[in-house]
Amino acid sequence: MTGPDLFDVVVVGGGPAGATAADDLAKRGHRVALLDRDGRIKPCGGAIPPRLVRDFEIPESLIVAKARSARIVAPSTRVVDMPIDGGFVAMVDREQFDEWLRRRAVQHGAIRFSGRFERLDRDADGTAVIVFQRGEDGGETRLRTRSVIGADGANSQVARQSVPKSKPKLVFAYHEIIKAPAAGTAGYDAARCEIHYRGDLSPDFYSWVFPHGETASVGLGSAKKGFPLRQATAALREITGLTGCETLRKEGAPIPLRPLRKWDNGRDVVLAGDAAGVVAPASGEGIYYAMFGGRVAADAVDEFLATGKARALSKARARFMKSHRLVFWVLGVMQYFWYSSDKRRERFVKMCADPDVQRLTWESYMNKQLVRKSPAAHVKIFFKDLGHLFGVAKA
Repeated sequence: MTGPDLFDVVVVGGGPAGATAADDLAKRGHRVALLDRDGRIKPCGGAIPPRLVRDFEIPESLIVAKARSARIVAPSTRVVDMPIDGGFVAMVDREQFDEWLRRRAVQHGAIRFSGRFERLDRDADGTAVIVFQRGEDGGETRLRTRSVIGADGANSQVARQSVPKSKPKLVFAYHEIIKAPAAGTAGYDAARCEIHYRGDLSPDFYSWVFPHGETASVGLGSAKKGFPLRQATAALREITGLTGCETLRKEGAPIPLRPLRKWDNGRDVVLAGDAAGVVAPASGEGIYYAMFGGRVAADAVDEFLATGKARALSKARARFMKSHRLVFWVLGVMQYFWYSSDKRRERFVKMCADPDVQRLTWESYMNKQLVRKSPAAHVKIFFKDLGHLFGVAKA
């Protein structure tokens, strides 16, 4: 398996996971192909933590806004403001952000292809062949490769064709990018994220207004089949006084609810990003976890290419879960309990007013790990959490 027509790895999907994996592997001297569909923009609030900015060397120019607080709104319209002391939530425009990541991978040596993935074939000697349709003329192209990273989204065709039992449970996300209101407009703060917990706006998730500098993302998610996402978004815009703002684009896409149990085929394919199911429960946060997933997939492929041992590919999931299993479990329990009814959502929002909850929430978010240095605060919050759950906590 040698020759100029053979890639070390073909990365299918050029979102944050795929572009990160391609960049990491190209920097290590591997022959990398990055396949992506032109014009695809994932619906996303665009929030990234400071740790992502540091770990993945994101330039300040890509940050279109910095949120210094969050406003949480209960079904009763009760409002809780959560300031971020000494920190921020960075906001990016996915169209610009994803393209910058792809270009960085190319600058470091990855070869970029545009087209739609069709299938994974095998040559007579068993070498993987990625077959895709070119966008410009619809012609078919074949790329021979020693390994494959499937980073082609929640409905990953690479996963379906290569990894057994890889059909994930999905939430459907929809948002509208609007022209942001003028500075000083009542009810809108360009440095604040706004999150609504109301069953009529989302029966099992939440809805949001996220500032993006000159624009804003207004949207929601739901796993409930048939829920009217567009009508609910229109209602959210009316509630928040954003109906009159110009709509620039509308986007919708599925997002996974939990990591898949298996990410590789035991031979030469490993998954990353949404294809692997790495979106955080409760929050729906995916960019950081996608990029970390792309990085561990790249590490696993690098080891596989060096040793020829397919079991190296399983280390991608193992490393990811070692770092984030507890966070995902806690968020999953939180979503299961608190998002199940408006009565519980009301109690959840009341709990968010607690200073200990706010501090630990932001420290965990910004650093992407549960805060362990304040055990007394965790115990205190645990009992408060039980109190709110059973409706005995004080207002």
